[in-house]
Formats: sequence, structure tokens, C-alpha cells
Amino acid sequence: MTEELTPLATVKPAKPGGVNQLMIDLGPIAVYVVAFNILQRIEATKDNAVYIATGIFMAATIAAIVWCKLKQGRIPPVLVVTGFIVTAFGGLTLLLHDPTYIQIKPTFTYLFYVTAILISLAIKQNVWKLLFGHAFTLPDRIWTILALRWSAFFLFQAVLNEVIRNTQTFEFWLNSRPFIVFPLTLVFAAINTPIVLKHHQEPEEEVTPPAAGA
Repeated sequence: MTEELTPLATVKPAKPGGVNQLMIDLGPIAVYVVAFNILQRIEATKDNAVYIATGIFMAATIAAIVWCKLKQGRIPPVLVVTGFIVTAFGGLTLLLHDPTYIQIKPTFTYLFYVTAILISLAIKQNVWKLLFGHAFTLPDRIWTILALRWSAFFLFQAVLNEVIRNTQTFEFWLNSRPFIVFPLTLVFAAINTPIVLKHHQEPEEEVTPPAAGA
């Protein structure tokens, strides 16, 4: 999810795939934060630091998508959605010269996830299971519990983003992403890890029958 950590990366960080996913999630926003903080301290770029850094953020997100395609042979659906939203809101920020758009991007993203989860549950097609069923084998009841928990958390994150962006400076808002938002996500993922581990069942390996006459 780039700016928004994916549950798969936070729940299974110890495995190589989890580490890679964590880097994909954290990479673009880390580049964004570093770029902005450097650019705003340079006199020649100070006034346009937000917009230059936003362009870099968009490029970093696209680079993450290309990396996934080249190295993994596929682009996670969540990353596709995030890439589209980053490009749309980043483009509006640059086009209209208004940082508000990139600030409301997380709010829109979180609310999109909440809506997608609740609608999927209403039509009995749990999107949480569809997205992460390849990583975990869980009973449908547990998938529903996880989906509801994460939808509530995403709603909380949307409200938190609005509170911060409306009461604090752009610099504080941006720096809060890796130092407030991500830690909260990791803590929430840790809280949900026990229920995943308790109910996860490793798929049984298929046994190849011996050849005839062997």
C-alpha cells in the first residue's frame, strides 16, 4: 500500500516476502519524507519543497510498482489501487499547486478500504480473504472478524489524518506518517497476529502416488 502498510507485510515480516513487502510499503513514503525535509532546508527549493517532494513520491510509487512486476511477476491489487490514488491526488497537488490534495489522499484511501470491505461482506465476498487468502488459511468466521477489525482501524486512521492535517503544519503532518501512523499500524497488526496464528492451518502437501509397476 506504499503509504499505508499492508497487513501482509506487518503480520509476516520475518519471511523474505514480508521484508520485501514492508520495503515496498515504507519505501515511497520514506523517500517523500526525506526529500521534503531536505528540500525545505535549501533556500533555492524551500518554496516549492512540497511540490518537488510530491513529484518524487509519485515517481517512487511508480518505481515500486515496476519493481514488483519485474521481480515478482505480478503487481499486488492493493498496490495497483494505491498507485492510482497517489498519481491522481499527487497530480492534482501539482496541477492546482495545492498541497491539500496530497494530504487528503490517505483519508480517501482509508475510506475506500472501509467501503470496499463492508460492501464485500454485505455481498458475502470477503475482500480481505480474497486479498490475503493466498498467505493464510483461516476459517471464514476469522476472515470476517479480521475484515471488520481492519475496517474499523482504517476508519480511525481516516479520522486521525483529518485531525492532524487540519490542526498541524504540513511538515508535522508529513513527518507523522512514519513516526505516528506506521507505528499505530504495526501495533494494531501485532494485536491481531495471535488470532491469525491460532487459526492458521498450513496447507497439506500433495503426495504424488507411485508410478504403476513401481
